[in-house]
Amino acid sequence: MHLEIMDTTLRDGEQTQGISFSPKEKLNLTQFLLNKLGVDRVEIASARVSEGEFHAAQIIAQWAGEKDLKEKVEVLGFVDNGESIRWIEAAGLKVINLLSKGSLRHLEKQLRKSPEQHAADIRREVLMANKKDFIVNLYLEDWSNGMISSPDYVLYMLEALKDLPIQRFMLPDTLGILTPDKTYDFCKLITNKFPDLHFDFHAHNDYDLAVANVISSVKSGVKGVHTTVNGLGERAGNAPLSSIIAVLHDHLNIKTGIKEKNINKAGKLVERFSGIRIPENKPVIGDNVFTQTSGIHADGDSKDNLYFNDLMPERFGRKRKYALGKLSGKASIKNNLEELGFFLDEQSLKQVTKKIIELGDKKESITPDDLPYIIADVLDKEVENSVIRIVNYSLSLSDGMRPSASIKVEVEGELFEETAIGDGQYDAFMKALWKIYDKTKRIKPVLTDYKVTIPPGGKTDALVETRISWNFQGHLLTTRGLDVDQTVAAIKATGKMLNHIEYKK
Repeated sequence: MHLEIMDTTLRDGEQTQGISFSPKEKLNLTQFLLNKLGVDRVEIASARVSEGEFHAAQIIAQWAGEKDLKEKVEVLGFVDNGESIRWIEAAGLKVINLLSKGSLRHLEKQLRKSPEQHAADIRREVLMANKKDFIVNLYLEDWSNGMISSPDYVLYMLEALKDLPIQRFMLPDTLGILTPDKTYDFCKLITNKFPDLHFDFHAHNDYDLAVANVISSVKSGVKGVHTTVNGLGERAGNAPLSSIIAVLHDHLNIKTGIKEKNINKAGKLVERFSGIRIPENKPVIGDNVFTQTSGIHADGDSKDNLYFNDLMPERFGRKRKYALGKLSGKASIKNNLEELGFFLDEQSLKQVTKKIIELGDKKESITPDDLPYIIADVLDKEVENSVIRIVNYSLSLSDGMRPSASIKVEVEGELFEETAIGDGQYDAFMKALWKIYDKTKRIKPVLTDYKVTIPPGGKTDALVETRISWNFQGHLLTTRGLDVDQTVAAIKATGKMLNHIEYKK
């Protein structure tokens, strides 16, 4: 069985508080979702919302037309006597997801119409769209409440509309109130009564049951499910695509067109455009989900993959990691050392292990890229790759003037001095540093992420951790700095990065 995956990150996901994708971002995400990730359909906008939304729909329509993908690009429309249809037509698209009322309470309180009147209005809208060669799908908004409080109304609407040219009937749990058992029962009733119709299920996550409810809907016989990347959406969000796909593939043996290796890339792309970080413990795509913390687990993995499950990181374009901290054992540390090309004798490994556990007890955060410095400290050696040294620097910040930085850096024994201005003190520092890199004809790494962790409580003398991720010729590394000043912490992290790259070279 092939199950349709409709992604609504760009429409329902954009209803997340604080998110507004630009037209170019919407185009880039649409291209990635359809071409790289392999979703069957994307819902990209709501009709009649804004000029920006219209422009986004236009540029997506132009691209989709060139690629013969217009039937995969959908827009939410309303029962409004053709206004939404004309909006979508003017944008250049041809699929309308018509929003109707799926519960009697919504119909009577919001529209103040009878079921017969609403069915007649929908019929008029569907036939109008059909005359323009539109594909019409129909949302039954608040369907879950309708099945609980007014099932006869829901069945009446489906019976009244089933013979219209509607390609899909979409069943939303609009307020996220269903349980897996209720989802199965309601969907099964519908799919049994109308076996010739195509039904989609649309879950919300208010009770943290969206994934479980989607699985129940699939078991009941629905032919499509709706998701959002990273679970974005109003309130608690929608069903997250990454979790849905993992469960469908592994537990239900359902076939989809999703390319698993690009799921993590999709998550990072949406994270970057939305500004909302992926929780570190989010299944499949969180930073920590393929990281073993316990030394016992690392030891078991080294002996016969004793702590692996079917969610292998390689499926999703990722790698397994072993955390460094107070729970680390020799197996965790040895694995990280080997990744960096270090091989220590048994006694030295014990000393390094002891030091890492001590740092972990003090709540110090340790990354694999800190290991060369820990080894140097523990074994009383100079860091083997410290060929670049930040000798000193002066940072200036004045009201009404752009920040500036003057730095002195030693590169392989030769001193260089440079000055630059930037959009912030750290930006000015980096621009001065890159001038020195140009002089020494070195390749510059690309900063890919910058994360500051400030202890809660508002203490101005508390240590701040700045963790920076870099890409150097395809090699990803993370360095961290610790100081009471955020910019100084970032400079410390940068110094580690410079030398780590020299070592790698």
